[in-house]
Amino acid sequence: MSDNRKYYYLKLKENYFDDDSIVLLESMQDGVLYSNILLKLYLKSLKHGGRLQLDEDIPYTAQMIATITRQQIGTVERALQIFLKLGLVEVLDSGTFYMSNIELLIGQSSTEAERKRAARLQNKALSAPRTSGGHLSDIRPPEIEIELEKEIEIEIKREIEKGRSARAYGRYQNVFLTDEELADLQASFPTVWGQYIEKLSEYMASTGKRYQSHAATIRRWAGEDAKKAALPTRNRDYSVKEDETV
Repeated sequence: MSDNRKYYYLKLKENYFDDDSIVLLESMQDGVLYSNILLKLYLKSLKHGGRLQLDEDIPYTAQMIATITRQQIGTVERALQIFLKLGLVEVLDSGTFYMSNIELLIGQSSTEAERKRAARLQNKALSAPRTSGGHLSDIRPPEIEIELEKEIEIEIKREIEKGRSARAYGRYQNVFLTDEELADLQASFPTVWGQYIEKLSEYMASTGKRYQSHAATIRRWAGEDAKKAALPTRNRDYSVKEDETV
């Protein structure tokens, strides 16, 4: 069954707790408790883009925040006042609490498969242009995030389409070929195509290695072996047997 739910998550950098605001926060009495509340509020605000609200019409009150964070109302009220002073939380015109740094922390993906595919785009993300100046200089601008999301969706669709048309072959059912690719291999290597499918299946299963095109890999392997077989033998026997003349 396909999973089309949205998943939201925090993208915490390794130096998150070294930020001046967090260091100051945790240095206070009950500061570690406030830090815990802050993380919970970040998580609760993710699906609303940083706004602390139950749904589109109901913003969280201090009492509601105390309930969802499982803390006493007095502790939450003190924490909110400190967050406001440190610039970690803002109050919008509507009275809704807004997590000020959420754009640095929010991430989103559609499915488990998409989260796995996202790793393939890591190099593109690292080479994406950065913003110039300001406190956002170490993150990607929103348009880059959108482009990456689009690339992920396109790649998933390609994988799905390929999976629908390709069939699994080999001992470990890990060699995927379309009917056209299989027919082409059978025509090109009529006596050994099956051997190379098994060879590739065993190799990938034992090493964990993956190839972008299984048909192309088999064709390359078979072609290389054919070239080696066609090379003249260098170590010929030129010795003269008894009763033979040169």
